[in-house]
Amino acid sequence: MRDAVIVEAVRTPMGRGRPTGALAGVHPVELLAHTLRTLVGRSGIDPALVDDVIGGCVDQVGEQAMNTTRYAWLSAGFPDAVPATTIDRQCGSSQQAVHFAAQGVISGAYDLVVACGVESMSRVPMWSNVPPGTDPFGPGVAARYPEGLIPQGISAELIAAKWSISREQMDAFATTSHRRAARAHADGLFAAELAPVETDAGTVTGDESVRPDTAPEVLAGLRPAFADPAFAERFPQIDWSVTAGNSSPVNDGASAVLIASSETAARLGLRPRARLHGFAVTGSDPLLMLTGVIPATEKVLRRAGLRLDDIDLFEVNEAFASVVLAWLQETGADPAKVNVNGGAIALGHPLGASGTRLMATLVNAMEQRGARYALQTMCEAGGLANATVLERLS
Repeated sequence: MRDAVIVEAVRTPMGRGRPTGALAGVHPVELLAHTLRTLVGRSGIDPALVDDVIGGCVDQVGEQAMNTTRYAWLSAGFPDAVPATTIDRQCGSSQQAVHFAAQGVISGAYDLVVACGVESMSRVPMWSNVPPGTDPFGPGVAARYPEGLIPQGISAELIAAKWSISREQMDAFATTSHRRAARAHADGLFAAELAPVETDAGTVTGDESVRPDTAPEVLAGLRPAFADPAFAERFPQIDWSVTAGNSSPVNDGASAVLIASSETAARLGLRPRARLHGFAVTGSDPLLMLTGVIPATEKVLRRAGLRLDDIDLFEVNEAFASVVLAWLQETGADPAKVNVNGGAIALGHPLGASGTRLMATLVNAMEQRGARYALQTMCEAGGLANATVLERLS
């Protein structure tokens, strides 16, 4: 049976997703094009050999419409005979791109494929693809959930209430994320994955949202981000403890991984870095919405034939601190193995780029720490989650 291996992984620094952000002046197509050029350049492959390019992007409208991945490949100057497509599984879009790419390699449909993602939240704000007055859900969903679906921030509050997660726990978790990310930058642990971006204001080399001086007492002064009288009446168990400080920020960024079969890697002289050992995707309650990481973890371990104790490192996307803390409670994973170089609360969460951003960070962390197995999982809007198990090869 064929396998699928990662031979290269890169990402841009993460800029703040606001008009003054470090990457706000860069068109999302150009941001992804830069990442693709870096990926191809570092791997040394002939881009004409790529069978497909699969990219994640959530708000596919405006400057991110019209199959952004295809135009990023063309903007990068690569052969127009290579196809590309853009997919949306919400926050897990580029992790799903990895799954599709690897499954294509394993099946024999591909020999060499790029999985990638981009989101420019400064230029295409969240929910830009839902114009005011439109209903993206339809009457059937309204009938099934007559009290109405809820925003992710309310879901994060419900998770905190259900798992009895305190504001102090969430702020402490967020502080750890920033401190780990700051230390990783200071120690050069991101150097192998980063693709610095040239802008009119200079070269962007680091993740803009990392705050080395963050402390629990600082975060304790922030107001709840999602407090709402109507939701307070509907969900009296919420104590309103989710803040901007213990949630991921909005960001700009792009990321990409190069995937091949072992035979193709050997033929092209490429060094396999990690094998894509197992995949899972699952649905969960669309109200709690963000808890899919729990069943997805169980499912991917079962499919991979592994136990939790076999996993040396974890990347669990820090959409909200409450999500990861609930996952830790349910799985019993060692917190010291989770997001060892910081997570999205510190590094940022450019939606469509986050899946392959986490994977680039995870592959490098596996090599730095000598890990054999690693697991990545992400919660996604609508009650979805992806999970992937990697096995280090070098």
